[in-house]
Amino acid sequence: MTNKKTIIHSILTILFLSCSFTYVMSQAKAVEPKIIQDTLKTVTSLPTENDSIFMDKDLKLKLYKKSAHASYYHDMFNGRKTASGSRFSNNEYTAAHKKLPFGTKVKVTNESNGKFVIVKITDRGPFVKTREIDLSKRAFMEIVRRKGTGIMTVTIETIIE
Repeated sequence: MTNKKTIIHSILTILFLSCSFTYVMSQAKAVEPKIIQDTLKTVTSLPTENDSIFMDKDLKLKLYKKSAHASYYHDMFNGRKTASGSRFSNNEYTAAHKKLPFGTKVKVTNESNGKFVIVKITDRGPFVKTREIDLSKRAFMEIVRRKGTGIMTVTIETIIE
C-alpha cells in the first residue's frame, strides 16, 4: 500500500511540475535581438598565429583563441552569484571563462556569420572540456546563426585597454 501511495505521489508531483514549467515558459517574453556591426576598419599589423593585434581608432584586440566552442547559460542561473561575486543576469553582456581574469572584456565573433559581441568575464566555466566560453543568453542569441542552436564556433579576442 505504501508503495502505491509513493508511486501515485511521485506521478502527481511530476505532472504538477511539468504543468508549472509549461505555464512559466508560456509567459516568457521574446527578446528581439539587435544586430551589431563590426566597426574595425584598419589593420595596423598583419596577424600571426600566436599574437595578432588589430587596431581601430579606439579598440585594440589581441587574438586569444580561434575556432573555440561557445555555449550559453541556462535561465536557472539568473540571480545567482558568479565566481566574481556579482549577480548573474542572462540579459547582460557577460561570460564565463576558465582562465581569463575577471573584468576582462572580450570580443566574441561567430565564425559562421561574422557577427560579434563584446562581453565582460564575470564567472568561471564552462565545465565541459570541449567548450571555451559560456555567454549570457542575450549575447549568444545576438550572434548565433540559427535559433535553437546551443553551441557555436567562435573566435575570442581580448580587448587591450
